[in-house]
Amino acid sequence: MLLGACAKEEPKPEVIRPVRTMTVARESGDVLTLAGDVRPRYETALAFRVPGQIIERRAEVGAVVTPGQVLAVLDATDLKLAQSAATARLTQAESQATLAQAEHKRYTELRAQNFISQAEFDRRDTQVKQALESVAAARAEFSQIANQVGYGTLVAPHAGVIASIEIDVGRVVAAGQPVARLARQDEKEIAVSVPENQLPAVKTAKIIEIRLWSKPGATYQGRLREISPIADPASRTYPARLSIVGGTNAIAFGMSAEVRVVTNGAESIRVPLTALFHQQDRPAVWVVEGTPLAARLAPVTTGAVHGNSVEIAAGLVPDQLIVTAGVHMLTAGQRVRLLGETKLVGAPQ
Repeated sequence: MLLGACAKEEPKPEVIRPVRTMTVARESGDVLTLAGDVRPRYETALAFRVPGQIIERRAEVGAVVTPGQVLAVLDATDLKLAQSAATARLTQAESQATLAQAEHKRYTELRAQNFISQAEFDRRDTQVKQALESVAAARAEFSQIANQVGYGTLVAPHAGVIASIEIDVGRVVAAGQPVARLARQDEKEIAVSVPENQLPAVKTAKIIEIRLWSKPGATYQGRLREISPIADPASRTYPARLSIVGGTNAIAFGMSAEVRVVTNGAESIRVPLTALFHQQDRPAVWVVEGTPLAARLAPVTTGAVHGNSVEIAAGLVPDQLIVTAGVHMLTAGQRVRLLGETKLVGAPQ
């Protein structure tokens, strides 16, 4: 009994508290995140210039085409018949002009010998001019019909990729009715929808960053090219287009994109609201530092609240490590173990 009472109690092991942390960073203004997708800068609606029935289609959606490549063909039976009729009218007009010129030559000789009156000669001279004008008109009509025969074949006006096919073989189309859409591949951009309360911020944005879901880790710089002055009647958002600065050869149309827009707000440090710890009604945060890692309570001055985060006007500097979860379980000088970093919504990854 005496020996047991005199034995020393074993010291309790020091509790090492696991904590979730984040690294303090200074952000350049407010960050707005928008969802978008890759679109062509130039997209042409292709159509026949004459009406008719499509009898052949030589391109599929996604096909890469070259300038002058045949994409579709119309039934040209009626157009070729019209061309034959125009050819006949031109031949007839040329024959009549040849005859009128021959007669004009004979009447010129007769007039020189005073065998016919000046009025008769003038009538024959007018007939020659009319015959030549009829030839010119018939030749112009023939050229027009020949062009229409050529219009029965739809060709690519420039290089690009077929974005969509609007009409298939067998359909009768009107002149100018879209048949396919051809997208140029040399310039791509991002289509986004801007909420009306963020419209001024996007127009004056300092930095626009574009990230593609299919290319993690890659960041592209963007530039606001245009924004519609009229809101979409269904979503009440404003369609906008963002140009991608730099090479876009590895980017495909339709890829999903995340756009981070940094507005013109002043640089500030922000931390999650869960990182705040109030001591005697004064805000503070737990700073993790030292070797081994331990928690130190640092008083801070807070600013504006932005959703789930708050600005820190004083008390923290960039690159400090702070606790973001479990702040009420810590004591000054307590050793901690890091679980992982918390990332603010909209913060750089």
